[in-house]
This record gives sequence, structure tokens and C-alpha cells, in this order.
Amino acid sequence: MKKLSLLILVFSLVFSAFAQDQKRPKIGVVLSGGGAKGLAHIGALKVLEEAGVKVDYIGGTSMGAIVGGLYASGYTAKQLDSIFTVVDTDALLQDYIPRTSKSFFEKRNDEVYALTLPFNKFKVGVPTALSKGMYNYNLLSRLTNHVRLIRDFDKLPIPFVCIATDIETGEKVVLKNGILPKAVLASGAFPSLYTPVEIDGRLLVDGGVTDNYPIEEVRKMGADIIIGVDVQEGLKDRDNLGGASGVLVQITNFTMIEKMEAKRKATDIYIKPDIKGYSVISFDLGKEIINKGEEAAFSVYEQIAKLGFTANENRRKVPVIEPTDTLNIGSIKVNNLNNFTRAYVLGKLRFKNNSKITFQKLSDGISNLSSTQNFSAISYSFEKGYDKDNLVLELKENPVKRYLKFGVHYDGLYKSAALINVTQKKVFFKNDNVSLDVVLGDNFRYNLNYYYDNGFYWSFGVNSRYNQFNKNITTDFANGIALESLGTNSININFSDFTQQVFAQTVFAQKFLVGAGTEWKHLKIKSETLGNINPVLENSSYASMYGYVKFDSQDKNYFAKKGVHFFGDFKSFVYSSDYTNSFEPFSIAKADIEIVQTFFKRVAVKLQSEGGFAIGERSIPFHDFVLGGYGYSMINNFRHFYGYDFLSIAGDSYVKGEIGLDYEFYKKNHFNFSANFANVGNAIFEDDRWISRPKYSGYALGYGLETFIGPIELKHSWSPETRNHFTWISLGFWF
Repeated sequence: MKKLSLLILVFSLVFSAFAQDQKRPKIGVVLSGGGAKGLAHIGALKVLEEAGVKVDYIGGTSMGAIVGGLYASGYTAKQLDSIFTVVDTDALLQDYIPRTSKSFFEKRNDEVYALTLPFNKFKVGVPTALSKGMYNYNLLSRLTNHVRLIRDFDKLPIPFVCIATDIETGEKVVLKNGILPKAVLASGAFPSLYTPVEIDGRLLVDGGVTDNYPIEEVRKMGADIIIGVDVQEGLKDRDNLGGASGVLVQITNFTMIEKMEAKRKATDIYIKPDIKGYSVISFDLGKEIINKGEEAAFSVYEQIAKLGFTANENRRKVPVIEPTDTLNIGSIKVNNLNNFTRAYVLGKLRFKNNSKITFQKLSDGISNLSSTQNFSAISYSFEKGYDKDNLVLELKENPVKRYLKFGVHYDGLYKSAALINVTQKKVFFKNDNVSLDVVLGDNFRYNLNYYYDNGFYWSFGVNSRYNQFNKNITTDFANGIALESLGTNSININFSDFTQQVFAQTVFAQKFLVGAGTEWKHLKIKSETLGNINPVLENSSYASMYGYVKFDSQDKNYFAKKGVHFFGDFKSFVYSSDYTNSFEPFSIAKADIEIVQTFFKRVAVKLQSEGGFAIGERSIPFHDFVLGGYGYSMINNFRHFYGYDFLSIAGDSYVKGEIGLDYEFYKKNHFNFSANFANVGNAIFEDDRWISRPKYSGYALGYGLETFIGPIELKHSWSPETRNHFTWISLGFWF
């Protein structure tokens, strides 16, 4: 009898709570669009939670869709505050792709060219948008991973709706199902800033163009009471329009301002944050904007509190949501592609079927696909497999297959240079491309590269390049014979290198690039300084075989803050046309390792060690290691060395160590100090000369600035041995 009474009591309490909840008015929240100003929504939601308001439905547009979608997935406003506080604000506005996730080919592409433009049918175009929004997509996918299998937004913890605009028809598109991160990204695809998002065959952009405050859609969901947060601004005069983003916002506001008066009247509790002075891209001021949302909500707190009291017994429980960092991937599904193979795609992802990976590894793989520029749109989702989730990739191939790229550079060796590149993709086969660099300026150069990228499998390439320069140097490439004959310590050299390579390479253990190939090289070195003596020091062709291994985890090529770089190379010269009648087969081995770590957030410490040596009874001095100078592209065995002028120290073997400190005292502005030490000579590894007290040393103080054309650097260096001082200027990416 007691058990029956207890059962009746429990049933009565549950039924009573259910009845009360049924009688309780349903509350819907509407969040308007407004770019970064939409962060104020988080502040308003924090106040609603504090008042005990239970949100039954939520809808939004643009930034309102992003905040609303995350809130609907189960996050609290406090959690959203924490999330957006640590988000990389620069990455939100551009296609930020971590360097560590790029292939070696893509790394070079980003570290040589300052400007890339589509080039189709002999017409130069412009990108459709500044960003594909991949950073945003990866971030949203990770944050909503706990609801990744939900396709009906009514089944989210809070039913959700968002608005987008069909760019082809101008129609309003209501998104109530699908892939949540893809839907909210489409709603926030601000024209010209983000690439349109394709959903169900429709090309969608920012919903703010057609409905920036979707109150009607939230009413349709069943809301009895509407709480609206509006971060839209009125029309601005010419003095306050701002840049291009301001003009576009003004255009989208024309029709919305006319509609907002009726929408505002239909809103039961209207919250209007004071976001004057903030723009749609003011993400770096997110904390201030969130506070503005709190202030606006507190100004109508009495009205909000009444709803909180009504719903107090049904206060939203705070979920414990931690973004999942582990994914169990079953199969990887890729849509049919015309120009690229499945192996190519998996090679860029760097993981295969039946892989247990971190979400960061997935993000890196997607970023690597994006960095190829071969896909104009990339999206992914998960579907339930037998015991693991299947990864479903939707890739849209970029119709542009030809690009023009540009760069500029200046250094003390090659002098001024303007770089023009033409890149053509899918020349003969899927996955291949041809790239031609032409360098115009004080010294003409070119670099022609054909590469067939086969992903995880062996890839193949052909390279042809020509380098030349004219310089007064203290090395004559003839073991000092020319200098001795002239009784001078410097000589004017005309140096040219014409090299052809055929190679194959693959990624080993998903981290190391391993390759091998054959090379034909023609070297010509002459000097007018020799006068009546034969001015040609070298005019020989060489055939060689080589192998190499590379590893690069540094976050940046210039001004790196962390990571490791390693390069090892072995080359065996088997033939020469032998202009000097002194050739015997020989080999050269060399290696270079560099470790960078940052301390105190702004101080990066670099430790570098490198060395090389010749193997054989007799090597050719024209292939010696030659050290000195800074800021130039290091071909062959030319190496930087502080304290000595360009190409000042030579020998068939060397060992060098360097320590550097880089202090980023202001964003992208650097002060640095470096010290390097070396032993250089002939056969120094045959005795203890390589570990003896360094014969050569040098120091450098410098200032560096990161710019879109590459680093701009000023370095002053000196050597205690020679007491010589040198000041070097390097402008732009090295090439």
C-alpha cells in the first residue's frame, strides 16, 4: 500500500510539472544579423539565463544564426562568452590555414608570392571573396560535434531556424534542417567577405539581405512571447559609411529598415544594444560588445524577470559540453571529381579509412585541401556507420585552373627583382600542374616546375631553373688561385647556374617528405677582373643522383615562433664535361636542423645547427660550401652567415651553429639578435678541426616587419675576427 501511495505521489508531481509546462507561454528568441556587433547577443542571453528564462525556440540571421545555432545545440551564454573570447579574430575574417597543415608545395606557394589572381581565357580576374570561411567551418563543426548526426533542427536541445539568401534569385531561404554548421555559415556568408555556400543546389549568402530579424519564422515555430535582440544600425551619412564593408551593410539595410518598425512592434521584449562605434568586423573588441548586450538586456530586466518567474521551475539546466577532440572515422566518402583522384584527396587529408584522429588533425587536413586552391568550396559532415562515424566530404572543384602570381624582392646579392608566375593546373593528367617563375630585375632568373601530386603514393616532378648574379666577393671558386694571381682579396664574379631535375617524392609517416632524383647542371663562372688571363673559371656540365628528406613543423617560415625544421641531402656527382680537367666522381652530404620555441609569449629562441662535407679523393671547388651575407635565396651550397660579406668563406666541408632571439614588441614588428659560429675548410672532418674553437663568428642586430609582400628586414652585423661591419636590407619573400 505504501509503495502504491508513493507511486501515485510521484505520478502526480510529474503530471503537475508537465501540466504547468504546457500552460507556460512558449518563449522564442530572435537574434538579428550584424557581423561582430552580433556578439552582443551573448551578453543578452546571459541576462536571460540569470533571470531564469527558459528559451523554447530560437532563430537568427548571420551572426545571430551563429550565436543562436550554438545556443540551440546546448551551450549556455556563459560558455559562448568563453568560446568567443579565445577565438582567433584575424582568422575569422580570412582563410587562415596553419602552416603545419600545408604540404611542402603549398608552403612554398604562400612564402614566395605576394599576390595571386585568377587568369582565365587571357583575362585577369579577382577572387569572388576574401575567404572561403574554412576556419569558421572547422570551428563550428568542432563546437557542434555533439549534435553532428542531427539533421532536423527541431530536434536540437532548443528548436532552431536561420535565414539565408539565394544569390541567384534574391529569395529568402529558411533553413530548418541539414548540417548545422553549414546552415549557420550560409546565413552569415557576408557578400564579398565570404564565399557563397551551396545547399540543396542553391547558392546562399547572408540572410541579412532578405530578412535580418526573422520574427515571423520564430512565431511559426510556436512562440507565444518573442524576445528580440537587434544589433542593426540605421542608415549612415557619407562621413560615417566607413570602408567597403560599411557600404555593403548600408545597401542591405535599405529594405530592412523599412520592415523593422513593424517587426519591432511585434516583439514583446525588444533589446537594442548600443553598438555605435563598432563595425561588422570589430571582432577584436568582442568583450566590449558582449558587455553592451548585457547592459541593454538589464535595461529591460523587469520585463524579462516576469518571464523568468513564470518559468522558474523549468530553468534551463546548464549542460556540460566539452568540444570532442577524438573522432573514430570509419569510411571516407568523397563526391565524384573530374580533375582529382581519391588518392589525391586522401593524401591531402593525411589520414585514411578506419582512423582514430583528433579534431585538430581533421581541421588540418581540411585546411590543407583548401590551401591547394583546387576547390572553391569544401564542406564535410558525419553519418552513422556500423561502429564508427563515416566522414562525408563535399568538394566543389575550382573552375579556375590558371593563375597569375606576383612577388618583389631585394637583397644584396641578387639586387632588385620582380617575380611573375603563371600556374596552370590539370595540364596532362588529374592532379598535375605546371608553374613558371620569371624574375625580372638586375639579374634575370627563372624556375619552371611540373609536378604530379599523387597524394599518399609516390609523386613525380620535373624542374628547370636558371640563376645568375654579379658580385664582388672574396671567394674565387678556385681555391684562392685567382685571387693569389691578382694579388687582391676580392674579385668580381659573374655566376650562372642552369639546372634540370627529374625527381620522385612521397610523404613518409605523414610527416617526412622523402625524395630522390637525377640532376643535370651547367655552371659558368667568369670574371673580367682577370683581364688578360682567361676570364672563365668554370664552364662545365655535371650529372648527379641525389636523395633528400625534409621535416617542417614550424608555424611560419619567417619569424617562426615554434616548431622544428630539418633538411638532409646526399648528392653523388657521376659525370662532368670537365672544363678544368680536374673532375673525379665525388659526393656531398649536408644537413640542417632548426628548433624554435617561444617564451613569455613574445620572445622566440632559435637554435640551429648545420653542416656538410665532400666524399671522394678530390672534389670540385665550384661545388664548395660558401658562407656569408643574409636575405638571399640559398641555392646549391650557398649559406647565410652573419659578420661576413656575401659568399666570403668557402670550403668543401663546414659546420655551423646559430642562436637567435626574436622579440615581437608589437604585432608583426620584431627586434632580433643573432650569433653564429662556424668552422669551414677542406676535409675538416678528417681531424678535430670541426670541433675546435670556431674560426669564424659573427653577430647581428636587426629589425623586421611582416608585410603582405613578405618580410622587410634591416640587419647590422659584425665579426670580431675581421672587425668588419655590414648593414643589409632584405625586402620581400626570398626567391
